Amino acid sequence: MGDVFKALADPTRRAILDELQERSGQTLFELISRLVSRHGLTSSRQAVSQHLEVLEAAGLVRTRREGRYKFHELDTAPLRAITDRWRL
Repeated sequence: MGDVFKALADPTRRAILDELQERSGQTLFELISRLVSRHGLTSSRQAVSQHLEVLEAAGLVRTRREGRYKFHELDTAPLRAITDRWRL
């Protein structure tokens, strides 16, 4: 669970999750374009890729490959595990 909290602590990673929640299955290029146009973030390709690695390690992002493209999808299962832990 610590990985999830660490992943959520960064505003750029939260913006990435927002974008994937709105439109799942985006490539790195698509994500960067949306982060620039919608959030004004000017992170490099490498920086966004590193953020995606953190999100993937926390289980919040899943990837799939089709040919030379890698698509990123939101996975909310780790968030449900957190809410279930403290459910009344």
